[in-house]
Amino acid sequence: MTTIFLTTTIPYVNAEPHLGFALEAVQADVLARHHRRRGDDVRLLTGTDDNSLKNVLAAERLGVPVAEFVDRNAAAFEALRTPLDLSFDDFLRTSRDPRHRAGVERLWHACAHDLYRARYEGLYCVGCEHYVTEPCPEHPVPPQPVAEENWFFRLSRYAGPIRDAIVSGRLRIEPAARRNEVLAFLDSGLRDLSVSRSTDRARGWGIPVPGDPGQVVYVWWDALGNYVSSLDYGTGGPAYQRWWAGADRRVHLVGKGVLRFHAVYWPALLLSAGLPLPTEILVHDYLTVDGQKISKSTGTGVGPVALAHRYGTDALRWWLLREVPRVGDADFTEARLLARANADLAGGVGNLVHRVTTLARRHGCTPASPAPTTPPGDGPSRALTGTPNDLGPRASTHDAVPPAEPHGTDTASYGAAHGADTASFGVPYGADPAHFGAEHGADPGRRAGAAVLGDESGEVGDPSVLVRACRDAPGLVDSALARADFRQAAGAVWAIVEEANRYLEQTLPWELARDGHPVGGILGVLVGACQVLGTELAPFVPDTAARVRERCTPVDGILPALPPVFPRLEP
Repeated sequence: MTTIFLTTTIPYVNAEPHLGFALEAVQADVLARHHRRRGDDVRLLTGTDDNSLKNVLAAERLGVPVAEFVDRNAAAFEALRTPLDLSFDDFLRTSRDPRHRAGVERLWHACAHDLYRARYEGLYCVGCEHYVTEPCPEHPVPPQPVAEENWFFRLSRYAGPIRDAIVSGRLRIEPAARRNEVLAFLDSGLRDLSVSRSTDRARGWGIPVPGDPGQVVYVWWDALGNYVSSLDYGTGGPAYQRWWAGADRRVHLVGKGVLRFHAVYWPALLLSAGLPLPTEILVHDYLTVDGQKISKSTGTGVGPVALAHRYGTDALRWWLLREVPRVGDADFTEARLLARANADLAGGVGNLVHRVTTLARRHGCTPASPAPTTPPGDGPSRALTGTPNDLGPRASTHDAVPPAEPHGTDTASYGAAHGADTASFGVPYGADPAHFGAEHGADPGRRAGAAVLGDESGEVGDPSVLVRACRDAPGLVDSALARADFRQAAGAVWAIVEEANRYLEQTLPWELARDGHPVGGILGVLVGACQVLGTELAPFVPDTAARVRERCTPVDGILPALPPVFPRLEP
C-alpha cells in the first residue's frame, strides 16, 4: 500500500471562493478518490491562507474587523465540501488552527542558521504577496514601494541542491514546461529572500517572528508551512512521521502563478530545516473569462457554489475535468458547461445506460462476472464474459425503450411514443439521428434480421473493441493522472461510452430480438461495460457514477427500472 499526502494550495480569503480555486480543489479530490479506490493510504489537505496583508486591506475597505472578515470568508471555502462534493481529510486555517503557529515557529527555528537581518528597499505586490522588481503582470494595482529592515533567508545557498533534486527526478514537476521554467529560474541566479515584514505594515495581523515581536513572519513562509504544521510538526506528533517524513509520495497541486514559491522557496526552506522534499508538484494553468484570468483581485470571479446549485455538482466537476487542458488556459462560459453536461452526461452516459438497462430488463442478458485480476476494493477491469445469469423475467413492452428505431422510421414520433427526448432519441445528444448509425458501423438501409450472424448462436457483432476499452481504462486513467492530465483521464473513461454506443449501433439488439435472434450475450457485454463505466467514473463525477452502478446492479435478479441517470439541463 502506497502512502500519499496530497495538498492543494491554501487560498487568500480576501473574497469568497471563485472557480479558479474550485478547479484545483476538484483536481485534488479526483486524485484522492482515485488512489483510495486503488487501495492507497491517502490524506488530502486543504485550507485557507488567513494571514495575508491583502485580507487585512480588503477588511479595511469594507470597514469590518479583520478577524470577522477572515472568519466569514474562510467558512465559505470550507463549505465548498458540499457543493463540489470534496472529500478532503483535513482543513487548516492559518489564523485559527493551534497546530499552525507551533509548526511555523518550529520551522523558523530549524532554519535559524540561514536567517539574518538586513534592510530591504524595493517594490512589493500586495496581490501576489511578493517582492518584485517590476510591475506585476497579473495585478493591475501598482506595487507598493517598501523600505524597512526585515529578516532574510539565504535562498541563494540552495539553487544547486534544488536543481539536483529536480533533474534527478527526486522532485518531479509536471508538466515538463513548468519543470523547465523552474530550472531556468534557478539558472538565472537566486537572491536571498525577505521573510518577514514589520508589524506596523502588517497592521498587527500574522504570526510574530519568534523572539522579535516587531516583525511578523512573511505570509508565504507562513502559508507554505501549513503542509507540515497540519501534521503536528510543531509538537512532534505522529502524523508528521506518517504523512510527511514516512510517506511514499508528498504531492502538491498548485496553479502556475505560485509555482516559484512551491518549487524553489519551499524546497529551500525544507532543505535548510533538514526535512524531506515534496516528491511531486503538479501544476495547472488558469481559468479565464473572456481571456482574462479569473481572480478575486481583478473582480473576474465566477462563483462555483452558484454554478453547482444551478447546474448540479457533477455538471460543474465534469466541465472542469473534461474541458480544461493539461497545458494552457481554459476560457469558461456557462454555455460551454451546459453543452458539455448535455452532450456527455445526459446524452452520453445517461442515454447509454437507459438504453442498455431497458433492453436488458426486456430481453434478459448474460451479465459480466468479475475478472480474477480485479484489484482489491476496485472493479474496473471486469471481464465482459461470464456464465449465463439471466437478469430475471422479461419486462413488458411498456418497460422497454429500445435504443433506436430502424432508420427510415419517423424518429420524432417514435421517440415521443416511447417517452424519449424527441430531438435525439436513441443517439447521443448533438448527433444527427439520420446518420448516427451509419457513422458508427450500422447499415441504415438494412434490417437487423438480415445481419450477417457471427456464430451458431445467431448473435452478431464483435465486442472486442468495447471489451478492450473497458479493460484498458483503469491503466490509462492511472497513467494520465500520474501526469496530472485530468482531461486525458476523463477521456479514457469516455471511450467506454463511445465504444458501447458504437457496439449498440453495430448489433442493433432490439431488431435482432424482434426477429427471434438471441441477444443475451450482446446485452451482457453492454451491461458489463456500463458497470465498468460506473466504477471508473467514480473519482470524476461521484453522484452520477453511483447512479450508473445502481441502475446496473440487479435487485432480486432484475435490473431496477429507474429514471435516467442524468437529466438534460436547460439554460
